[in-house]
Amino acid sequence: VDFTLDDHGVTVKATARTAGQTGVEMEALAATSVALLTIYDMAKALDKAMVIRDVRLIAKTGGKSGDWRRPE
Repeated sequence: VDFTLDDHGVTVKATARTAGQTGVEMEALAATSVALLTIYDMAKALDKAMVIRDVRLIAKTGGKSGDWRRPE
């Protein structure tokens, strides 16, 4: 899980890998969501109006459905 701070907030990126034939994108999405919820919990005293948004899959490789990348 990687965090990037900027003037607009925090960007969280999670990477998950497996040797199996199943995708692990749900685990990466869950890790990102939990990280953002943890940040919210720690910072809610500063700003209760924070918004968690745009949690999404950016790319995946392997698995049954093959490689995929979000169109830009």
